Amino acid sequence: MSIKQKWLITGICGFIGCNLVRSLVQDPDLSIIGLDNLSVGNTDELSKLCTLREWTPDMPPLAQGEVALMIGDITDPAAVAQAVDGVDVVVHLAADSGVMTSLAAPLANFHSNVLGTLTVLDAIRSHPKTSFIMASTGAALGQQVPPVHEQQVARPISPYGAGKLAAEAYCFGYAGSYGLRTCILRFSNVYGPHSSQKTSVVAKFIRQMLAGETISIFGDGKQTRDFIYIEDLVEAIRIAVQTKQSGEVFHIANHKETTIDEVVTELTQLLSPHGIQPKVEYANSRAGEIVRNYVSIDKAKRVLGWSPRHTFAEGLEKTVAWFLAERKA
Repeated sequence: MSIKQKWLITGICGFIGCNLVRSLVQDPDLSIIGLDNLSVGNTDELSKLCTLREWTPDMPPLAQGEVALMIGDITDPAAVAQAVDGVDVVVHLAADSGVMTSLAAPLANFHSNVLGTLTVLDAIRSHPKTSFIMASTGAALGQQVPPVHEQQVARPISPYGAGKLAAEAYCFGYAGSYGLRTCILRFSNVYGPHSSQKTSVVAKFIRQMLAGETISIFGDGKQTRDFIYIEDLVEAIRIAVQTKQSGEVFHIANHKETTIDEVVTELTQLLSPHGIQPKVEYANSRAGEIVRNYVSIDKAKRVLGWSPRHTFAEGLEKTVAWFLAERKA
């Protein structure tokens, strides 16, 4: 019998975590443990994808289709030390992710994103063969002249971006000092099916339109984002693990600039045949938010051999179809 590779996914109950499990759970060569404090999501979506087992220190090996879940916090050294014991790969997704929440509570954001990341890194400090893949964000760079790329000097303009940049720095520091294999993936704006609890722009706009609520656009609608479809992002994570890159940071995006107004227009085209028309209002821009953003993915293409498979239009069509199906269910 072959020895399974053991993965730990922090923040496993979130949108990205659940979709990563969806991709991995039937792989007979993998054993998956999740660590989540359930502060954002719950186990509902995850339990649809696998057989959840409560983690215990002496639990027997997991069968195919099973995932062990430890309820715990990434800032708790004891819980993290137990979770990382014997793992080959840590995919670190747990975070307080959001510019607005970081503006309201910067110390809490620091606690989750910086101290939490440092706690996980320190737990694997004596296990240099463990691969550490960290989810980061373009917010770490701040306001830049696009296309954004890895060589630009970081100047974050929000506590969220500053915290993610600090966490990235600890990844580099632990790689340099202790020989840990760390790899940072800066995700652009992620969207896709199974995002009913996600608060970012695509999922939020779809939910509001389906509910007949007014969409609030902060700014003139000309601000831009680079949207990455969830399946493409999951593939990037898997490739980053397989290629064993270390001490590197990669932007994972679609390399396409889309305005917020264009998002509303495309959603309207997809939903209007179902009798749904948006109601839109414009409000003042919010502090800490980047005005214009799209991303160069040249490094990810060159080094990882990764590139997105979905255009924004293709991904958006699949996302809307999922929301409509859920509405009928």
